[in-house]
Amino acid sequence: MKKAVIILPTYNEKGNIENLIHQIVKIRQMVENWDIYILVVDSLSDDGTKEAVLKLQKKFSFLHLISTKKEGLGRAYIAGFKYAIDNLSPYILFEMDADLSHDPKEIPNFLKKIEKGADFVVGARYIRGGSIPKNWELHRKILSILANLVIKFGFMKLKIHDWTSGYRAIKTWLAKEALFYIKNYSGYVFQVAFLDFVVKKGAIVDEVPIKFKERKWGISKINAFQYIWQTLIYVFLNSSFIKFVIVGTIGFLIDFGISFLLIEKLHQLVWVSTLISTEMAIISNFLLNNFWSFSHKKINSDFKSYFLSFIKFNLVSSGSILIQTGGIQTLAILFSKNYWYIYKIFIIIFVIIPYSYFLYNKVVWKEKK
Repeated sequence: MKKAVIILPTYNEKGNIENLIHQIVKIRQMVENWDIYILVVDSLSDDGTKEAVLKLQKKFSFLHLISTKKEGLGRAYIAGFKYAIDNLSPYILFEMDADLSHDPKEIPNFLKKIEKGADFVVGARYIRGGSIPKNWELHRKILSILANLVIKFGFMKLKIHDWTSGYRAIKTWLAKEALFYIKNYSGYVFQVAFLDFVVKKGAIVDEVPIKFKERKWGISKINAFQYIWQTLIYVFLNSSFIKFVIVGTIGFLIDFGISFLLIEKLHQLVWVSTLISTEMAIISNFLLNNFWSFSHKKINSDFKSYFLSFIKFNLVSSGSILIQTGGIQTLAILFSKNYWYIYKIFIIIFVIIPYSYFLYNKVVWKEKK
């Protein structure tokens, strides 16, 4: 029988923790083929949370408790991961809020996804069957939805709908590999960083719809504006797509500069100038993308791998050359040569960038398994 450990970080959750544990116990009795343990990670609560759990421990042998300093959600989960791995040997680790906002009745659905092959299962509020509380104030709804959209499109991982959800099931091997990375994040941005690591690792991510509930007792610990700011910074610094766009901008400046010199100053043919400038930009893009944008799946350093990848890159990029050369030349003939730079900007932004990002990921920098 496989073991699952549900980790519940707490700080002053006496009004919720007893009820939640009893609900999990009921689910535990219903689930087949899984031995479910509960691990409470208490961060120096002063309202009797720890004492309430100690009392329940006398009744439930599968209930564990550890105490940590009050250092944020991420540190609490990391302490829980380490304790569970070292002492309970779980196959699955669960993340779950201790304030009853996550319904324990969904636990079997998470386990089914794991049994079907998922490595990491997210409880998603923004898919069919999921929801956020109707009584949330409008600004909170907008902030929550926009934050997830920014992350989703910032990372260009459109199949994941809820990056900030704290209801998750994770295979232990994945948590072990992530520990060195996620230990750097103590607050709620920990959730985004963890999922980002998982995606870049090439793990199988799936989602379960959940109906998120507003807490009835206690006070929320999240600082919304601090969380949003930290999340935006994280996405900006760690998004391969944003880095790719920056690299593309550098390539554009190289491309534009050479085109300007050849066309405007040296009076060369538009198509010849475009061909030369585009190829120079491609060389720059290959080097910067390999060592920065896609550094997490960087091409092997041996000459053969590097050379073959460079050839692939040029073959894929030849599409950019043809699209840009043909597009600019066609527009110059149909309208006016004088506006070649406008045609170039339009084609690069709306055609070349999405085309290149998609094919580079699929052909040159494939996901590492």
